[in-house]
Amino acid sequence: MEAKAIPANQTSGCCEIKACKHCGAETTGGADFCCPGCETAHAAADTLEDRAAYSLLAHDNEDGSYTLSLGVEGIHCASCIRLIENALSSEPDVDLARVNMSTERLTVTWTGPRDRGDTLGAAVTKLGYKLHALNDNEDVSASKEKALLRAIAVAGFAAGNMMLISVGLWSTDGETMGMATRELFHWISALIALPTVVYAGQPFFQSAWAVLKERHTNMDVPISLAVTLACVMSISETLRQGEHVYFDSAVMLLFFLLIGRYLDARAKGKARESASKLLSRLMGVATVLEDGKVTQVPIKELKEGALVLVATGEAVAADGVVEKGSSAIDMSLITGETLPESVAIGSDVFAGTVNLSAPLQVRVSKASEKSLLSEIVKLMEVSEQGRAKYVRLADKAASLYTPVVHAMGALTFIGWWLLMSAPWQVSLLHAVTVLIITCPCALGLAVPVVQVLASGKLMQAGVLLKSGDALEKLTGIDTVVFDKTGTLTVGRPELQFTDASGESFKIAASMASHSRHPLAQALREAFGDQELLAIDVAEVPGHGLEAHFEGHTIRLGSRAWCGKETETGDAHLELWLAVDGDVKARFAFADILRDDAQAIVQALKARGLEVHLLSGDRHVVAKEIADAVSIEYVSAGVKPAEKVAYLNTLKEAGRSILMVGDGLNDAPALAAATVSMSPSTAMDITQNTADIVFQGEQLSPVLTAYDHAVFSTKLVKENFALAAIYNVIAIPAAVLGFVTPLVAAVAMSGSSLIVILNAFRLNLKKAS
Repeated sequence: MEAKAIPANQTSGCCEIKACKHCGAETTGGADFCCPGCETAHAAADTLEDRAAYSLLAHDNEDGSYTLSLGVEGIHCASCIRLIENALSSEPDVDLARVNMSTERLTVTWTGPRDRGDTLGAAVTKLGYKLHALNDNEDVSASKEKALLRAIAVAGFAAGNMMLISVGLWSTDGETMGMATRELFHWISALIALPTVVYAGQPFFQSAWAVLKERHTNMDVPISLAVTLACVMSISETLRQGEHVYFDSAVMLLFFLLIGRYLDARAKGKARESASKLLSRLMGVATVLEDGKVTQVPIKELKEGALVLVATGEAVAADGVVEKGSSAIDMSLITGETLPESVAIGSDVFAGTVNLSAPLQVRVSKASEKSLLSEIVKLMEVSEQGRAKYVRLADKAASLYTPVVHAMGALTFIGWWLLMSAPWQVSLLHAVTVLIITCPCALGLAVPVVQVLASGKLMQAGVLLKSGDALEKLTGIDTVVFDKTGTLTVGRPELQFTDASGESFKIAASMASHSRHPLAQALREAFGDQELLAIDVAEVPGHGLEAHFEGHTIRLGSRAWCGKETETGDAHLELWLAVDGDVKARFAFADILRDDAQAIVQALKARGLEVHLLSGDRHVVAKEIADAVSIEYVSAGVKPAEKVAYLNTLKEAGRSILMVGDGLNDAPALAAATVSMSPSTAMDITQNTADIVFQGEQLSPVLTAYDHAVFSTKLVKENFALAAIYNVIAIPAAVLGFVTPLVAAVAMSGSSLIVILNAFRLNLKKAS
């Protein structure tokens, strides 16, 4: 903070009265601070500004590394992205550095101490970019948009007035008007233009200076250079009474560039909406009951074990378990499902979901930064930061921007001046046009805007992308392989009948409690709340569970593994219990198809995709499900390793495969596929190994994700085509002198807006 100026009448003799540098209060004797407390606080503030505590915002990863996500101010082109990413990637121990242009978000992951995040943050700020917490994104964006609007208003007002003068200059020559009148008009134009350029050009000049003083460049450098050269040349011509005066062009140039920058900022804000809506649910305060007293605590400060009161109509503040009350919860923010979900004592509830019908008391199970909502936001960031093929292509093109654009500007000037014998003023004007028109904004925005919009759109439909290139891979598939249990079916089988004795049932239920397989969970639920036995159980993949209990070897699993050779003839799902190789009981289950399974399979086939069914169940069970949904290719009784082999056989035949299966139990098969999807409960989202996760009772998200992937890739290709067409036409036209700086400004801004508007067609697409 700077000291306030004190009027001269407030000083007397040798005792000078100054303002405290920290609080602004008057001091005597020329002191900088009014008290020691202010001096200490001011020193602490200076230290914080010099070395911001970015590491406090980092979160731990399971592998011991740290990830820090921050908002970045001053990103305007792909060169900015490359500059920041290269600077961070060159730092030791940095595993990932990615900047998303459309969301203006930086994500960096490193191994080592947490406070290394401060050093990495400082490396970015040294490049001239400002960093802030993601929570502040909206405030920063609003402030930036207001500043741009003010600059637009000043530039527009000045341009309108200058046009009145320019009409006179353009409509007649110097002899008719009189040299003195023309010179007067030039000086009036200068008096209007120069203050306008200094004020309205700040968004470009400040950004350019910030990177230049660190010996780097970005898109704003050639723009600032172009505007400055136009003004300097115009001043020179005015002093020399020349005719090449372009004050009006410089101001109009800024006017159109500012309009483009403002619309670009608005579009980026719109693209950030999905993540912003999620994050906004983690802001504010929660009502906490502690020792019989009710207090208000910021949601960010909630800790595990706190008891939170959730009023009707209020959002749940943190992940937890209902301790008192029953209600209906709107889970649409998490799952995309519109129907409320009933909760009672013992039910899990999640941060951001809305309590609809009655007050609840919720015991917090996870701190705010580790809540499901926070994890989903982090996963969205990962998917948006992904380096898909087209992102890598855009990065390579942008890396050539800085040397190429300045070389082209210089060569244009030299070519017109020396080879074409044009006046240096005209040559410089053509060079200025080249500097403006060769902006790679459209190329830099071609992919990220589509990625962010697609991620947000799918999130609303209950589909979460966990891989940055998932949509790109999904576009190229020609085969869909479904697992049966929990995928085509709802995955909640119920025990229909059993011939087990009470003791056998108890042993089977005790073993089943150690497994997450749907049949094992159904068996455990059917046993009820009765006491279980303490049994050490080992899971044998593809077969079942095995235990050694009281000197016996006990198996709970498939028919063949448990020693039953004859078929029963029915299509029930089943588990068998065998003790020392002697079959003791059969447990028969029934599962039901998802309501829309048949319709989705038919829709996928109508899009030219080949559909297969893989199942570990008996052939009669798998065939009954396949016939119900019209799947011709069926493979039953396959173990996890055999599923991988089946997929590898398809890949060797040239097929590109989408595997839809259980992300917890079918991990090897999902990894073997080209791209994978998995149904998941809210609790399992972050543990799921699939590239794409969907929630709810319907299978329609599979079709929705595929259709959005195809459409998104189409939009990306269109955006690349638009950017390429723009550069192929605009650059030669500028070099050959067919374009003025004013037209170049409109064309440059227009190319970015066309790419953004084309991407926003994704919002018009309806869910499948």
